[in-house]
Amino acid sequence: MHRNTFFVKLRPKALKGAAFMTRSLYEYLQKSPPFALAFSGGVDSAYLLYAAMKNHCQLTAYFIKTPFQPQFELDDALRLAEELSAPLKVLSLDILDREVIISNPADRCYFCKKALFTALTSQAKRDGYTLVFDGTNASDQTDDRPGMKALTELQVLSPLRECGLTKQTIRQLSKEAGLFTYDKPSYACLATRIPTGTRITGNLLNKIETCEQSLAHLGYRDFRIRLLDGCARLQLLESQFPQALRQKNQIRELLLPHFKEVLLDLTPRKGDD
Repeated sequence: MHRNTFFVKLRPKALKGAAFMTRSLYEYLQKSPPFALAFSGGVDSAYLLYAAMKNHCQLTAYFIKTPFQPQFELDDALRLAEELSAPLKVLSLDILDREVIISNPADRCYFCKKALFTALTSQAKRDGYTLVFDGTNASDQTDDRPGMKALTELQVLSPLRECGLTKQTIRQLSKEAGLFTYDKPSYACLATRIPTGTRITGNLLNKIETCEQSLAHLGYRDFRIRLLDGCARLQLLESQFPQALRQKNQIRELLLPHFKEVLLDLTPRKGDD
């Protein structure tokens, strides 16, 4: 059977809501041959792994560790896999040796995603899997995302998206399932903190990861530290502005050893982006 032909379209217009979409996903997984799951430890792939284990699917989850992923993402992936008794393999990939990626062009995400999923697909094939799933959901915009082009080229399937599950629905279902990831903020890779055209180095990535971890220890959630001409530009939720102003001296003390200056972006950050 061709890898893209097994799934069932379950989209009657009269049937909507989380209950139907969950049933649709479960039927999708039940009809699936054994598969490899690209597992990031985030909200979406976590729920997909939970649903697959609940349906007794034959699978292995794969986490690809690169310098672009902070340590807490791997820690979360290991924790959830253990809680679900799910088979997990961690693959290491040094993408900093690829000029097309570290030169940081506008379509860097395409080359990065292609490298990651090529490595995953190759290992999955060696492990006996011809089918690869990922956690793209129905809220993800795919038209202007270079990384999605790479997934299409590699024939990676996205059950959550196929079954119409949005980010909000996945969070709701994850909470009902008791998954600790249900309220985990969305997290883009560390390379997204570096402006297009600025060369990506291990040193820059380490600085950003260290400083974001420091702010997380102060209680900040769902934020970003963006590089701007050697300065750290903080993007915070509007609700965190008062805290940042109270702690401005402490924040500067933590970040100034790594950056020329610390700037607060007065445009509030929106969640799940």
